[in-house]
Amino acid sequence: MNPPPSVTVTYYLEVISSWCHWAEPTWARLRETYAGRVSFAWKIALMSPGDFPVSEAQCQWFYRRSGTIMRSPYMLNSGWFEEGRKGHYEAPNLVAEAGRDFLGDADERIRLALAHAAVREGRKVGDLAVAAEVAASAAGLDASAVRVAAESAAVRARVDASTAEFLAHQIGQRPAFILTNAIGDKVVMSGLTRYEPLAAALDGLLADAAAYASHAAHFGRPPAI
Repeated sequence: MNPPPSVTVTYYLEVISSWCHWAEPTWARLRETYAGRVSFAWKIALMSPGDFPVSEAQCQWFYRRSGTIMRSPYMLNSGWFEEGRKGHYEAPNLVAEAGRDFLGDADERIRLALAHAAVREGRKVGDLAVAAEVAASAAGLDASAVRVAAESAAVRARVDASTAEFLAHQIGQRPAFILTNAIGDKVVMSGLTRYEPLAAALDGLLADAAAYASHAAHFGRPPAI
C-alpha cells in the first residue's frame, strides 16, 4: 500500500467568481499532473456583499478586464447579476457545499455546473430554486432534495467555517491556494490563476518532504537528548 500524499493543496473559491472561473483549468491540470502525489481539496470562501459589482455595467467592465488579461476567446455573461440582491449570492455556494452530501468531496460536477450556469450562461443562480435546479440537472438528483440540503443548518455551518478559515489566512482574493506538506512548510497564493507558479511551489514542497523522508529512513527520529 502506498503512503498517503505528504503534500496538500486547498483551493478556496466563490462559486460565481470570475477569477475562480479562469483558475479552473489550472486546478484541473494540477489534479491530473500530481494525482497520487498530492491531496486536493476545495472549500467555499464566501465573498462579502460589498465585493460584488453594484451594477451590470460594472460587472461587464470587470469581465472585459479579466477576459482580456486571460486572453479569453469569449466574454463572461453578466446575466446572473441582480441589483436587488445587494451582493447576496450565497445560494450557489450553499448548493455547491450541499453537493458533497450527495456526491462526496471529490466529485465537483455540481459546483462547476453552477459556475458555468452563472458566468457562461447568465442564469440567475442567486435564486436558490434556480441553483438547485442546475445542480439537480448536472448530477441527476432531485431538485427539492438538493434545496432542502442547501437550506440546512449543517451546510450553512460548513460554509461559514470554511469562509472563516479562509479569512484566518489574512488574504482577501479568490481563488486562493494553500499548499502545505508534512514537515510544516506552507505556501499561500491568493489571486493567482496560472499553473506555473503553483506547480513550482508543489515541486518544492514535494522535494523537501522527500528529503526529510530519506533522512528519516537513514537516521530515524532525532535523539531525545
